[in-house]
Amino acid sequence: MAKYVDGFLLAVPKSKLAAYRKLSAKAGKIWMEYGALQYVECVGDDLNIKGMGSFQKQLKLKRGETAVFSWIAYKSKAQRNAVNKKVMTDPRMDFDPASMPFDMKRMLMGGFRAIVDK
Repeated sequence: MAKYVDGFLLAVPKSKLAAYRKLSAKAGKIWMEYGALQYVECVGDDLNIKGMGSFQKQLKLKRGETAVFSWIAYKSKAQRNAVNKKVMTDPRMDFDPASMPFDMKRMLMGGFRAIVDK
């Protein structure tokens, strides 16, 4: 079971979801090759839950954008650090920040220790 997870939340223009999916599929393949246990990308579907906080407000979604929630699971924080080091030096990860299908400055990211994993 996963013991450590990198989580991401970002705003993606709906018109660029296909490009984002293609980029994510490529990146996910690389992460999995280096030992990630799971790589998941999810697009917002039901974001207006009454009485709850809002992904739209946190991300300051603009008209025509949607939220993408994703995570990468690892055995441990040490394994995550080793995997990420390899991923970041892989020449296939030569994505041009200027051509990303989302605004990287608005991306939320963090590392999380699992406290329940069924």
